[in-house]
Amino acid sequence: MELQNMFKNESNAKSFTSGQPIFNEGDQAEEMYIVIQGQVDILYDGRVLETVETGGVLGELALIDNSPRSAAAIAKTDCRIAGIDQRRFTFLIQEHPYFALHIMTVMANRLRRQTT
Repeated sequence: MELQNMFKNESNAKSFTSGQPIFNEGDQAEEMYIVIQGQVDILYDGRVLETVETGGVLGELALIDNSPRSAAAIAKTDCRIAGIDQRRFTFLIQEHPYFALHIMTVMANRLRRQTT
C-alpha cells in the first residue's frame, strides 16, 4: 500500500498553494508530513535538495531526533499534505512495519544522495 493511499481520507490534511512555505529551516518540529497530492521542494541555504512527490514524506528527521528543522519545505505546486505528530508516528511505527521500513528507506536514500 502506498502512503498517499493510507492518508488520502485524512480529515486533518492541510492544503498549500504553490510557493507557500510549509516549514522553515530552524523551526521547531511537531509533525512530519505525507504528500497526498502535489509536490514540495526541500531547500537548504536557498538551494533545492529534493522535490518530494505525491506519496513522499518530509520532515521526518526533525521528528525522529527532536531537533529544529534542518531544511525548509516550500510547496512547489498546489498540494495537500497529512501531518503526523510524534504520538501518531510512534503508533504507526509500532502497528505498521511497512511504514517504519518506508521511513528508513527514505532516510537512507537521502543520505546516499548526499554522500555519492
